[in-house]
Amino acid sequence: MTEPIRDAAFWSWLKAEMKKAAFGLGIDDIGVASPEPFTELKGRLIRHRELGYESGFEASDLDKRTDPSLLFEEPRSIIAISVAYPNKLPNPPRSEPVARRGILSRSAWGEDYHSVLRLRLRRLEQWLQERVPELRAESMVDTGELSDRAVAERAGIGWTGKNSFIMNRKHGTFMYLAEMITNLPLEPDSPLQDSCGSCTKCIDACPTGALVGPGQLNAQRCISYVTQTKEMVSDELMRKIGNRLYGCDTCQIVCPVNRGVNVTRHPEFEADAEQVKPLLLPLLNMSNREFKERYGTNASSWRGKKPIQRNAVIALGNFRETSAVPELAALLKDDPRPVLRGTAAWALGRIGGAEAEAALEAAVQRESDDEARSWAERSLAALRAEKPSETDQKDFETAKL
Repeated sequence: MTEPIRDAAFWSWLKAEMKKAAFGLGIDDIGVASPEPFTELKGRLIRHRELGYESGFEASDLDKRTDPSLLFEEPRSIIAISVAYPNKLPNPPRSEPVARRGILSRSAWGEDYHSVLRLRLRRLEQWLQERVPELRAESMVDTGELSDRAVAERAGIGWTGKNSFIMNRKHGTFMYLAEMITNLPLEPDSPLQDSCGSCTKCIDACPTGALVGPGQLNAQRCISYVTQTKEMVSDELMRKIGNRLYGCDTCQIVCPVNRGVNVTRHPEFEADAEQVKPLLLPLLNMSNREFKERYGTNASSWRGKKPIQRNAVIALGNFRETSAVPELAALLKDDPRPVLRGTAAWALGRIGGAEAEAALEAAVQRESDDEARSWAERSLAALRAEKPSETDQKDFETAKL
């Protein structure tokens, strides 16, 4: 068999065929970006760091985050892909008194998208290698050094919305992103035009004001990032978390581009309603084994069970769920984790009542951890100073489906 001539016409043909094949490979959008350094992005990241806006989950080396040649020898192109995910939960269970529920963000519905997109990239790499045996490629899904969003924007997958998400007219913002650096000299695609216009709905709706400007996010205040931390959360942010167990979708829900969008063609992302909108109380005593069985293949599991349990405690406090007081009091007394004890103290202070007050009094006398004791003292003092009012009952936002 004669080897094809590797001229401009061949690479143009390969790119066109790749785009035709993408849907059959389980990819919803595909584009090509140049491997030139992301100079403008680097400037933004430097400023972002100077302002203290980083989440702490990012790769620390800004050069590697913005220069593909530091990650791959002689890159010729970057192939960006997106896979859309659903955002509607059919017949969601109701959250009611005594049966309060939390919610996982839509990006954590179904199977962990990291695994799914790695499989999609392997399929794409195999497809390319069958046509170009000398292919070299390096794939990345979220945890790589490069910015998935910057690559996707350059490759024409979508534009960067004011909520900092990549979006397009077909799939809105509900897309997972990944990329593959290659040695293939593919012609880059053109970026899409920003179509947000004068709309500021996402900025206006952000519960904590974390969207400090168009496309500018202070991750330290973003509920999506805060729910993934393992430390104590400030009183202000705990109130804002509402009943979110992992992530936050507010800035996507209000986005007009997302209106009417709901892609359900990928069975891996079908949501188990009891997994993504679970009862809160059973989460408090969930064992490591139970957590692995229930959430081990879910994107929310990467930080372990502690953040989700802490957020469940916060949600019960925000709901002022009096039936949860015995469980929270037991957590405050016996849990070996100071952060969980401190959060339980906060929640008991939010709920109030004689039983909660007694549990806090005992904790003040017993608690050996300074931070947890401080939360017990503050909650007890607040309870004694002012009993919770009816008007304060709903001063938090529950996550909307």
